[in-house]
Amino acid sequence: MKTDTVLLQIKNLKAYFSSTLVLKDISLDVSTNKVVALIGPSGCGKSTFIRCLNRMHEETPEAHVQGEVILNKQNIYAPSADPVLIRRKVGMVFQKPNPFPGMSIFDNVALGLRLLGIRKRSVLEEKVHSSLVQAALWNEVKNILKRPGTSLSGGQQQRLCIARTLATTPSVILMDEPTSALDPVSTMRIEELIRHLVQTVTVVIVTHNMQQASRISDNTAFLLNGELVEYEKTSRLFTNPSDPRTEQYITGRFG
Repeated sequence: MKTDTVLLQIKNLKAYFSSTLVLKDISLDVSTNKVVALIGPSGCGKSTFIRCLNRMHEETPEAHVQGEVILNKQNIYAPSADPVLIRRKVGMVFQKPNPFPGMSIFDNVALGLRLLGIRKRSVLEEKVHSSLVQAALWNEVKNILKRPGTSLSGGQQQRLCIARTLATTPSVILMDEPTSALDPVSTMRIEELIRHLVQTVTVVIVTHNMQQASRISDNTAFLLNGELVEYEKTSRLFTNPSDPRTEQYITGRFG
């Protein structure tokens, strides 16, 4: 029987805004090449949690973290850890597609590579091509790479942002409600893409849509008031939750 390899370990994570505690002692493991969904009512700490996984939380004034986030056996909060390098390993896709304005489709994807010092055109072209293929966007944009990224439809823009994230070869991609601003067809394409991407990367996704969580994730975490109530295989959590609060939430009795 194959044993899952743990890629990301969260140990006793607490997150604060100034003196206000917003995440309360969360511990969980994320396995390689899995999709983990985070569910819970608005304001429960889902977005704060994923922002702690690539050190974006501390970018907010007076925000800070206690505990450990261990990626590939290295604590990303160790004094020697470089947040810039961490964010290349742990990419982020936001709720609203955010192609860089004034940049072409090609340059949107290539920017992270250029920031890494890659200048050779053939290398850039190869990586942009492979990233757009991975993001299931290449066939739609291969003849318009010089057009602005903002000229694409909303769903295409979100896939462009995913391609931009993939270009720096992350181990993990964090997605904060990546389909909430999209139409049903675009949402379906992103969901299909996520299930394809998990062959090569690990995905942690915040979603308000419990049907989406049940469709695309391997494991689901239920957060409530900054606490991790339950973390389980998705099939089990949605059919036989161990905590009554989980059952109440997924059956619509609150939230």
